[in-house]
Amino acid sequence: MKGESKAKQYRKSVWCEFWKQRSLQIFVLAGIVYILIFNYIPMFGLVIGFKDYKITSGIAGMISSPWVGFKHFTEFFTDYKFVELMRNTLVLSILKLICSFPIPIIFAIMLNEVRHEGAKKFIQTISYLPYFISWVIVAGLLRIIASDSGIINDILLSAGLIATPLEFLTSPKFFYGMCILTAIWKDTGWWTIIFLAAITGVDPTMYEAASIDGATRIQKMKYITFPSISGTVTVVLILALGNLLGGGLSGSNFEQSYLLGNAGNREVADIIQTYVMRIGLSQGRYSYATAVGMLQSVISVMLVYSSNFISKKISGDGLF
Repeated sequence: MKGESKAKQYRKSVWCEFWKQRSLQIFVLAGIVYILIFNYIPMFGLVIGFKDYKITSGIAGMISSPWVGFKHFTEFFTDYKFVELMRNTLVLSILKLICSFPIPIIFAIMLNEVRHEGAKKFIQTISYLPYFISWVIVAGLLRIIASDSGIINDILLSAGLIATPLEFLTSPKFFYGMCILTAIWKDTGWWTIIFLAAITGVDPTMYEAASIDGATRIQKMKYITFPSISGTVTVVLILALGNLLGGGLSGSNFEQSYLLGNAGNREVADIIQTYVMRIGLSQGRYSYATAVGMLQSVISVMLVYSSNFISKKISGDGLF
């Protein structure tokens, strides 16, 4: 009886606490419902990757599409486009990760050193505003300023640095550079918020003690700020590696490749995601497209677990 009474009191206290936080719990519930509807329920459709799916036959039931096992996976591995697609996807993602991952960390540490609160808030606001601009608009702006008659070519021609306009939008050699620069410009400010939040959790007494010992601002950043946020950096890096085939930390490979890709630079712009969309929607090969997309997701999960395992072995920090 005594145990039952304690259990009732515990349940009552939990519900009381839940009721006090009801406004916050509603936000959490909305997020859970969103994930269930748009992330988990659609996973039932992955079964068509193992079938010869036809819209008229459906997925399940007595007259459902026939099972073909790993036929579509094997077909992708033996496709003549496989090597090109994997190369383009990995090269673009790795370059973006290498170039863009350190920038938000450095920017956050430098921004933390700005003592004027007004200037600090202004810089932070300006830096993360591009994140809310659609990639469609970014691509449109890029087509205007980087075209043959755009402002970039006009400046280079006026300065005598080039004799003829450079083909930024159609030449394969400029594609990776455009993707990296636009991703850095668009997403740096947003990721800086995460690292700034981690920096605010650093114990101020550590800086005070370092000042007494005569440490410079550079030394404080090097020996206090960065080591204190290393856990957050590790978690973000693991997430970025897990999404390596999708774009890593910065930007979206699909949106950039789809919007900036064209017949001139397709040899480097065509990636797994654009291939899946083209095969699935344009050609109606839903089962094959599902199998290719599923393969990418499996590789991403493997990358998350591998990077987390390596991180825990090296630094002791990990995502789980």
